Amino acid sequence: MANHKSAEKRTSQEQKRRLRNRAIRSKMKTAIRGLDEAVEAGSVDEAKNALKVAIPIIAKTASKGVIHKRTAARKISRLSKRVKTLELSS
Repeated sequence: MANHKSAEKRTSQEQKRRLRNRAIRSKMKTAIRGLDEAVEAGSVDEAKNALKVAIPIIAKTASKGVIHKRTAARKISRLSKRVKTLELSS
């Protein structure tokens, strides 16, 4: 239990941030999962659309500080590469 008013405030702020970060991270993972399913199904058009949806979500996650910007760049690069290889193989 916090002994100071500032410590109580800090605890409530941390909880708000934790919940917000968890929601943002969950949204990002859902977008990536949708792209993965489209790639697994072999649907080029669905994969392209899912990539267009996922890229801004991943970028926003990084801009909010939930993930590092280089992690976001790496995720976007790998997802783009998967869609590109799917497109070329079809």
